[in-house]
Amino acid sequence: MTWWSASIDVSESKWSVTGASEGRGAILATPRKITTFVPMPDNTFTNPVLSQMASSFNDESSLFNFVVKDGNGVKGLVDSGLTEVPARYIQPPHHRINKQHVAGSLENMTFDLSELDGPNHDQVAKAIAHAAETLGFFQVVNHGVPLELLESLKAAAHKFFAQPAEKKAVYLKGVSPSPMVKYGTSFVPEKENALEWKDYVSMTYTNDADAIEFWPNECKEVALEYIKTSTEMVKRLLQALVANLGVKVDDSKLAELTGLRMVNMNFYPSCPNPELTVGVGRHSDMGTLTVLLQDGIGGLYVKKDENASLENEEWIEIPPIDGALVINIGDTLQILSNGRYKSAEHRVRTTSVESRVSVPIFNAPMPAVKIGPLPELVARDGVARYREVIFQEYMNNFFAKSHDGKKSLDFAST
Repeated sequence: MTWWSASIDVSESKWSVTGASEGRGAILATPRKITTFVPMPDNTFTNPVLSQMASSFNDESSLFNFVVKDGNGVKGLVDSGLTEVPARYIQPPHHRINKQHVAGSLENMTFDLSELDGPNHDQVAKAIAHAAETLGFFQVVNHGVPLELLESLKAAAHKFFAQPAEKKAVYLKGVSPSPMVKYGTSFVPEKENALEWKDYVSMTYTNDADAIEFWPNECKEVALEYIKTSTEMVKRLLQALVANLGVKVDDSKLAELTGLRMVNMNFYPSCPNPELTVGVGRHSDMGTLTVLLQDGIGGLYVKKDENASLENEEWIEIPPIDGALVINIGDTLQILSNGRYKSAEHRVRTTSVESRVSVPIFNAPMPAVKIGPLPELVARDGVARYREVIFQEYMNNFFAKSHDGKKSLDFAST
């Protein structure tokens, strides 16, 4: 695993660290001398230059350039020997994950999708719809995605983020060889007062040829297979959810609602002060259905009652289940169902124990598609709770500001 690779300016001399990898030392080069140093057993470095760098991370401009613009990410901070969280990552108290507000783990929300093919179809479909109406989250097993692929995805995520910063930085916005591939950190760091403790690479699917040509070599094959093997599952879930609404939607319309597919690989480095930070802030997803692969570490929380105040809110942890995939309802499906299905507010904690990965697929409408409540539901409910919007406009609004609960839905509210 590569630990650190970056360059900084200290006074008038340019320093660089290269080649730091598992089982090897690293070379610190300056215009006047070369120094070799090795990592300590606790994965920190003793070289004073790195200590000087770590101490500079509370300078917001230096921190932003190092993490965001230069592509070192949160992993670069941790690999520099950081011992405390920089001020820019400290969340205000009401955004931190308070264990006193955690209401336990999700129970009885794991469904065997193979039963949709048998005599229990109606029972399972109704249970899935109930989960979508209440919490907006559930887990599925026997979903059709090979279990060995799930393990390969987690390994590929670790492999990508273990690379030196300059290898990942080729996918930064503005320099990436394709607009369909983006490497970055946090959510929209330019808009955030407190940054999220997360790095990511995002791959938007257009066709197989583009994926093979432009997606990172470390993960393109498994990410592409992940999309292909999950497509039928997403279709069946959406069919069951729409049928439960008592309306008929043809297959072409359903395909429109999931025509845009994005695979993210998220990396949450171990954090020295997890109680002060978040991996992802409170938000709902903008699309139709999200499919999420967790690793065994956990840390995903969903808000139990979307109407609860900050003082009274409770959060439920979505526990990792070996071989399971997490499904959550997105804003698009809440809009489509005229509010019957809930796009759950959720967030991710950090941990000091070890780094965590997750791999979601965001299934969303194509940008030009208009989204709005199904007419039959408006007639039945007597009110349209949302207006019709073009999904591209909804996306633009979603990415124009930092995570803030479910406020993105206000854009489509009547």
